[in-house]
Amino acid sequence: MPNYMARVGPAVFSKLGKWAYNMSGFNQYGLYRDDCLHENEDVAEAVRRLPRKMYDERNYRILRALHLSMTKTILPKEQWTKYEEDIKYLEPYLNEVVKEREEREEWNKTH
Repeated sequence: MPNYMARVGPAVFSKLGKWAYNMSGFNQYGLYRDDCLHENEDVAEAVRRLPRKMYDERNYRILRALHLSMTKTILPKEQWTKYEEDIKYLEPYLNEVVKEREEREEWNKTH
């Protein structure tokens, strides 16, 4: 089984990136960027492959965000997800899923 290492923080740090990250608002609910990805087939498969603990943590963050949104509140500022500390926990799984799908499509073209 492959060893998955989640990337912490941005690939390239920039003030514009940090501004956009903070303006998006999801960090005020304690969500990570990967929690907010549009769920297509690749993302759904990557989520399915998450270890149970990561899967449960993701669900907790999403449920907490839904609760906060319904009550029209946000977390205290010290609990917001920081741009530099955002964990791209789904990225290694998603990269693997996309690579497998592309290989499958290429295989189907040639056979």
